[in-house]
Amino acid sequence: MGDMNFSLTTFNKSGKLTQIEYALNRVEQGKMAIGIQAKNGVVIACDKKVSSALVDVSEYQKIQAITPSTGFVYAGMGTDFRVLVSQARKKSQKYYLTYREVQPVNQVVRDTAIIMQEYTQSGGVRPFGVSCLVAGYDDDGPKLFQVDPSGAAFGWKATAIGKNYGNAKNYLERRYRYVNHNPNPVITLLSLFLWW
Repeated sequence: MGDMNFSLTTFNKSGKLTQIEYALNRVEQGKMAIGIQAKNGVVIACDKKVSSALVDVSEYQKIQAITPSTGFVYAGMGTDFRVLVSQARKKSQKYYLTYREVQPVNQVVRDTAIIMQEYTQSGGVRPFGVSCLVAGYDDDGPKLFQVDPSGAAFGWKATAIGKNYGNAKNYLERRYRYVNHNPNPVITLLSLFLWW
């Protein structure tokens, strides 16, 4: 325990926040999730293997709808994901009650990133041990974002999170041109999961 530092705002020797590093390590241990943005939509998929035959698979959900046009998938800690989904749904409902329209994807991402960033600097809490892929469709077309435990949010054409994400990203980079021109990116996702 000599190397462990539990303070939220203590930087290590290389200038990184230690608690964020722990959260990112937890994400890298999580089951893989992949997203691909195509011309006519976004596809997200995840590894949903359960650890025991006794687990009720119908109750184990890694993909959640936030609005009718936006969904999340995660890698990392499921309990942290449930908290984020709940908060994102509340923010989206508040937006709908105020403006009488579905919250745009980039605003769902921004609100989620703000929540995750606040947990990196607030006392009595720890950073979320989860990264999310946010897929959605709004007036600007299909969108794919990644939100990390630090609260950083990035737009992607295709990406992966979780265990072996580096290999999956390399696979997607080599094949993205084909995916972008293919009307059915589901085939690429299936080939990627079968490849593993």
